[in-house]
Amino acid sequence: MKRRNFIKNVSASSLAFTVVPSFAVSGLGHTAPSDKLNIAGVGVGVGGKGKVNLENMVEQNIVALCDCDYAYADSVFKTYPKAKKHKDYRKMLEKQKDIDAVVIATPDHTHAAIAAAAMELGKNVYLQKPLTHSIWESRYLTELARRTGVVTQMGNEGHSNDTVYEVAEVVQSGCLGTIREAHVWTNRPIWRQGMRKPLTEVSIPKTLDWDLFIGPAKMRNYNPEYHPWIWRGWWDFGTGALGDMGCHLLDVPNYALKLGQPVAFQASSSLVNTESAPVAAKVNYKFPARKNLPYCALPELEMTWYDGGFMPARPYDLPNDAPMNPGGGFMLIGSEGTLIATAYGGNWKTYKNGKEFIPQTKVDLGRISDHPLGGGRHEMHFVECCKSGDTPASNFDYAGPFNEMVVMGNLAVRLQSLKKTLLWDSENMKVTNIGPEEKIRTAQLFPYSSDVVSKGVDDASRKWVEQNALEMSQEWIKHEYQNGWTL
Repeated sequence: MKRRNFIKNVSASSLAFTVVPSFAVSGLGHTAPSDKLNIAGVGVGVGGKGKVNLENMVEQNIVALCDCDYAYADSVFKTYPKAKKHKDYRKMLEKQKDIDAVVIATPDHTHAAIAAAAMELGKNVYLQKPLTHSIWESRYLTELARRTGVVTQMGNEGHSNDTVYEVAEVVQSGCLGTIREAHVWTNRPIWRQGMRKPLTEVSIPKTLDWDLFIGPAKMRNYNPEYHPWIWRGWWDFGTGALGDMGCHLLDVPNYALKLGQPVAFQASSSLVNTESAPVAAKVNYKFPARKNLPYCALPELEMTWYDGGFMPARPYDLPNDAPMNPGGGFMLIGSEGTLIATAYGGNWKTYKNGKEFIPQTKVDLGRISDHPLGGGRHEMHFVECCKSGDTPASNFDYAGPFNEMVVMGNLAVRLQSLKKTLLWDSENMKVTNIGPEEKIRTAQLFPYSSDVVSKGVDDASRKWVEQNALEMSQEWIKHEYQNGWTL
């Protein structure tokens, strides 16, 4: 796991002594300049995670801020008046040589390009979830992190919570017996999905560089339906509810059960269209048996993801007060017990024979401590690893393969009209049972011409398009970049 010092359950005082010695020596309650990290934020709009991540990296030097929309980022610019402002991350990296680490919180489709550029220059990278827009990009960043040796962390902030390791200890101590079934759900999207492409001509705000927002995606006219924030639901820019919440809710099952890569997957959903993710979806992953742990067997397992309000069936022997939170959570069903929790193992409880029980664990995975200066545990864990050369808990060796599995679910959703279980070759990143002539059938919704999103979709408002399934799967696994963008 390579979490070393920071995963140990050390006290705040010992952490201060071993990691930030000037803090311990001076006792002044602030970080000496020599201990500060020079950080650049890319994608720092007021409604995004970049703003929060920077706030949580307390007492560091915020030396650069980059956003393609200066109006959206204005309040963050004012918070750090000494930071140099940029619209284009490439110019920022070229001009500013004082950057130690880059925090990236742009729309999903630009994650990989920005992170790769920073890593190639030796910059440490904190990259928001989902790590990337495609499977291939996740693999690329994982290998690039190994080659460059930079410190990396995915922004699935809850991965540093104590409850992640508490649940993993319960599972790996064999308290639930043999687990062959996992269920994970969310009420997202809380943004619009299932949309049709807008036709209304809207002037590009003077503060926005639309070309930079589009990045490696296909060019389209600006519309406020894409920016800000609503980009999540559009296939070209976001990864839907699964991409947004999967790295939160799938994290504990993935970590505790050492899932690795699935060998097969399939999906069903509400109407799939060519432009945006469906309103609700269900994805089933099949994982092969893994190497058994000392107290826990890891046999073949099926995990099901539900979004848009879908929920798993409630086990018949589960008490009525067992908290299957409709907002989001997961359930691990073992031969000796069932565990239910919210994101990152929050509020976890275990049940057996219809009653709650307290498990007795045999495994100690340690914890990531709060930082003596405060701030976000996940963010400051990254900061201190940058200083010490240690390895963060959600580094790309962990986050890259995990994110491959997450965004793979969208591949299942978009290929579901094949009406088959899709067989996955992880080493070569391809679905092995799609013939060269097979077609997928997807709804193409007629664009709307008003500023109001259409509430209903009927037969008169769409047509069906057929696409070559093999070619489209290859494109969705590894994108053909537009506008001269490369990795």
